[in-house]
Amino acid sequence: MPETPEKEQAADERPRRRQARGERRIAQLLEAAASVFCTTGYTAASTNAIAREAGVSPGTLYQFFPNKEAIAIELGDRLIHEMRATYGEALAPVDPATPLEEAVGAAVDRFIAFNCDHPVFFALMHGPDIPGRITEEHDDLHATLVSRIEALLSSLLPDTPAAEVTRTAHVCLGMYKAGLELVLAHEGAEREAYVRELKNILFRYLAPMIGDRTTT
Repeated sequence: MPETPEKEQAADERPRRRQARGERRIAQLLEAAASVFCTTGYTAASTNAIAREAGVSPGTLYQFFPNKEAIAIELGDRLIHEMRATYGEALAPVDPATPLEEAVGAAVDRFIAFNCDHPVFFALMHGPDIPGRITEEHDDLHATLVSRIEALLSSLLPDTPAAEVTRTAHVCLGMYKAGLELVLAHEGAEREAYVRELKNILFRYLAPMIGDRTTT
C-alpha cells in the first residue's frame, strides 16, 4: 500500500533534521576547537581537549572528524572563505575623492575586525606546525591578497612601474601583519592605540608616493 503524502513528507523531513543537527554539532566542535587552538596552540591541542571544551564525548567528536588535523583543516577552510569576502570589501576600488587617510583606515578596520572576531585565524595561519593543506591555502590567500593590494595601488599610482607597485604591496602587507600581532596581543584601549599606530604607519608610508590625495 503506497504511503500517504503526509507520511512521505515526514520521511523527507527526517534526513533534513538529522543533517541540521549534524551541522549544529560540527559548528559546536569547530567553535570549541577555535578556543583550544587559541589557548594552547595547534601542536599542544588534542581531540580530547576539544571534545571537553565542546561538552561532548570523544566518541561523538570522532563521528564527525577523524583527528585534530581534519578539524583544523575544516576550520581553516571556513575562515579562509570568510577572509576572502572580507578583503574583497576592504580592498574594493576607492573613490578618487576619498582621502588616503580615510581609505587606509577603512581597510585596516575591516581586517582588524575580522582577526579580532576570529583570533584562531592568526593562530592557525601563523603557527609553526599547522597542517600542510592550511599552509598551501594560506600561501594562495597571501598571493591573492598581494594582487588585490597591487591593483588598488596601481589605481592610485598610475605612473609607477609595476615592480615598484609589487614591492610596495608586499611592504604594506608585511607592516600590517607585524602590526596585527601587536594588536591581538592587547585589549581594550591599548589595542585601539595599536590600531591607530598601525594606520598611521601605513598612511605615512604611502602618503609621499600618492601626493595630493593625502589631504583630508
